[in-house]
Amino acid sequence: MSEVFVSYARSSEAQAKQVAEALRSSGYGVWLDDDLPAHRSYSDVIEEQLKSAKAVVVIWSADAAKSQWVRAEADAAREAGTLVQVSMDGSVPPMPFNQIQCANLGDWDGDVDAPGWRKVSGSISALAGPRTSAVAETGPARSRCSVCVLPFVNMSGDAEQEYFSDGISEDIITDLSKVSALSVTARHTAFAFKGKTVRVPQVARELNVTHVLEGSVRKAGGRVRITAQLIDGAAGDHLWAERYDRDLTNIFAIQDEISAAIVKALKLKLLPEEKKAIENRGTHSADAYDLYLMARQYWVSGNDGDGRRDEIILRICRQATDLDPNYAQAWALMALAQMVLRFRHGKTVDDGMAAAERALALDPKLAEAHAIKARYLSDEGRHKEANVEIETALQLDPESWEVNREAARLTFKEGRIDEAAQYFRKATELMDTDYYDPGLLVVCYTALGDTEKAKSAAEITVARAERALARDPSNGAALGHGAYSLACLGESERAKQWMNRALLVDPENPIMRYNLACALTTQLKDHEAALEMLEPYLATATLSQVTYTEADPDMDGIRDDPRFQALIAAARRRASAGDGAAA
Repeated sequence: MSEVFVSYARSSEAQAKQVAEALRSSGYGVWLDDDLPAHRSYSDVIEEQLKSAKAVVVIWSADAAKSQWVRAEADAAREAGTLVQVSMDGSVPPMPFNQIQCANLGDWDGDVDAPGWRKVSGSISALAGPRTSAVAETGPARSRCSVCVLPFVNMSGDAEQEYFSDGISEDIITDLSKVSALSVTARHTAFAFKGKTVRVPQVARELNVTHVLEGSVRKAGGRVRITAQLIDGAAGDHLWAERYDRDLTNIFAIQDEISAAIVKALKLKLLPEEKKAIENRGTHSADAYDLYLMARQYWVSGNDGDGRRDEIILRICRQATDLDPNYAQAWALMALAQMVLRFRHGKTVDDGMAAAERALALDPKLAEAHAIKARYLSDEGRHKEANVEIETALQLDPESWEVNREAARLTFKEGRIDEAAQYFRKATELMDTDYYDPGLLVVCYTALGDTEKAKSAAEITVARAERALARDPSNGAALGHGAYSLACLGESERAKQWMNRALLVDPENPIMRYNLACALTTQLKDHEAALEMLEPYLATATLSQVTYTEADPDMDGIRDDPRFQALIAAARRRASAGDGAAA
């Protein structure tokens, strides 16, 4: 990632390139939007580069002050404390940016000794660090070794085995991230290249990494074949390559060998505590590990709202914990499935707390278990305790998809929409097969009045929903989130087609029905149809679901409708008379 991000209106493109050239000649890595790759979403790359930049130079002009993109980028930099402002035509930055110093480069001709430019370079030096003349002469020096682990290709001839190749890729990313001398590209960035034909030097330049790891996985019966090759990002040469053809029971040994080989090839030192951390897999059973990866994939992209999905997850996790009773992650996922079955579907199973506590007893630092406990406490109305648990989970692993998803759910339910959007966005980035979180992100941005971001999230949701439907055409949850997002994108007729299809293939899915009601009231403005869709949902909703509905900004369009108020009141009375359990 580049150190300096330059934001500008199109009319100032020449000045922006002049600024970028001056910074590059001083030794800084600079990103302009003319560096956008053709294969990735514009908004995704912009956000990624903004978040990673140490300094953001905003070039203000009359046109820039009117640009939603420039204002949004300036606002993000202001919040992050990375904003450096420049005026090219004497324009004063718009509110609230006029409260921050702005360098005047109205007559600047590229002279790096000009007073205005010295002000700019001084601010960038303070944020991104100084550059010496030696660095300036040789260009930006690369920092420590850095690597991007591209998603390993599933060569099993069975798309259903993709969960396994993805799991291997994720584990190698996690393993290498534990090596202090190595910088590793985040999973969501690496997985943006999944399924695409890429040139390694191009990937290395785009991500500013020194090396790229790519490979493939073939799993059949009790055997697994993994190939891996470490490639020099600049030269494109193979630094190391190996093929492993072994029994599946040796999967952990293979992963350890790959990590060790990469460390050795890069001439890095692996500290004893780092080696120990890499070798800690949570289980010694390859079969239990395989089962956990399978169950997790059902949770990520299965049919949310269909109790059969959760029953499958529960069965798989029980088998995994039978194979290894000390597998904390499998116990945590089992707890989640039990909670949903008990409190959303009314099944006579355990409420999940015993399994969650078992996971925490085995591994007190397992962030996912703390997040699942937070879900239970939140749905019980014990909000203070829930927030303590979710904060603990976020501190333990801020990069966990499960943790960010539960943090988003908790804050959304409490009406903290702006905060929920941050967690939904993070969860969306962390898991490329997840259509649920970008779908809720559309809801958040719509409520916050950010149309552009809502549409960007909607595009992601539709694309992921289509992939989920390609695997399972009867996935009502994917149809529900997809319909909402299509309506957000202005594709009303297609949204209605998805709604009709959803009601035909999965009519008993209450979560899908709720999402369709949200699309009708917020996006399609058909309030009567929304109320008709909500009525059977609220007739069986739990107390937690009623509370969620009351807090949902999608209900704002019908909140004052007497029929909606009567439905909510009746649902609350019925749910309160029961056990008050959560969804």
